[in-house]
Formats: sequence, structure tokens, C-alpha cells
Amino acid sequence: MSLEPGRSLWDSGGMTIPIIIDGHAIEAPDGASLIQAWIAAGLPLTENVGCMGQGVCGACRVLVRREGERIAAAALACETRAEAGMQVAFIDHFPARRPHAYDLDAMGDSWSALGQVDAVFPEAKHCRHCGGCDAACPKGIEVQKAVNLAVEGRALAAGALFDHCVMCNLCVAACPEHIAPSHLGQFLRRMANSLTLRPGDLIERIRQIENGSQAIDLDAPGAQP
Repeated sequence: MSLEPGRSLWDSGGMTIPIIIDGHAIEAPDGASLIQAWIAAGLPLTENVGCMGQGVCGACRVLVRREGERIAAAALACETRAEAGMQVAFIDHFPARRPHAYDLDAMGDSWSALGQVDAVFPEAKHCRHCGGCDAACPKGIEVQKAVNLAVEGRALAAGALFDHCVMCNLCVAACPEHIAPSHLGQFLRRMANSLTLRPGDLIERIRQIENGSQAIDLDAPGAQP
């Protein structure tokens, strides 16, 4: 049952739906996200939820099995609405198997940049094309395609596919070759930006903020969602 136009998530008219989160049978406000349902039930947050100002985005990774479905799917609790009969389990963080050290300032120009992909992420060329990373991604990113593009030397195209990555690291957990795709994507985006001339209007706006001519009103409507 959807909310009527103009009503907030918490103005659900007392309507609730039964769901199970981490073994807790709760009544979630109709229309609430899984994070909001968890909080409404009075259960404590044990992860740093970026959209609530506690930490970084991607920390609310969950496995979700909807009523009538056999297979659980990866999702983010902040953007997934509670559904009647839904079973949810929060997933721990999966760090990369090893650190990926690189110095963007030492890369010089773009002529040497592509060689850095193989130097920093040599595992990428061993992709098995199993599709596990795609299945694990809650944002629907074509992770496997991005990894393959990076290996082919098409770094800009590969990095663009990672634009919506929130570093939940579920692809890290899914990859049998320990490629750490999300970290590869972060590297590609950082490299592309370090070697690209920033837009002039962006540079000018940053200067205005720094010299105080562009005031920032943190209390403006929508400034602190």
C-alpha cells in the first residue's frame, strides 16, 4: 500500500507491515525504508550510516528475500522500502584482501596512466567472467564489464560505469579472483579526475567559497536532509 501524495514517510496513518530484520520480527511503518523501519522498532544502529551523518555511504548493505522468492538479493537498506513478509539480514563489511597503494601525483601524464591499472590491480586481467560481481552489486552497476574495459585500456569508459558506486564492497566479497572491483573503480575515477582539466565554473565557484564571496547557508531548506 503506497502513501497518499503529500504525506511523509512517518505519517503512515498507523499502517504497518510485518517484516523480519536480523531475526527480529517487527512492524514497519508502511512506506518506510529498511533503515527507517529498523530505527522505528527501537533497534540500535551498529554500522556507520552515511546518509544519517554517522559515517560513509554503503554501510547499510543487506540481503533481502521477498515473500514468495527463493533467492535473496543484495540491496541497500537506505533505498529499499519495507514490504510485507520481507526477510532482511545486514551484511558485514568485506575489506579488500590487500591494500592498493598508488600516488596520483607521480603518474605524470595520461600516457603512463593506463599502465598503472595493471601495476596497481594485476588481478583484474584474471577475471573469470562469472558475473558474481554484477549479481552482488545493489546499484545495478555493470561491474564485470567495467573491469574488462579497464583491462583493455579503456579507463575512462570503465571509470564512468562506476559513477554510482557507493563502496559497499559486496563485489569484493563476490569476486573469486580477489580483484576488489569497487577499489579498482575508485582508482579509475581518481586517476581520470587527476588528469583532467576541471570545469572553469567549478574552479571559480570553489574560489568564491574560499574567499567568502559565496556564502553557504547550512540552515537553508534541503541543506541538511
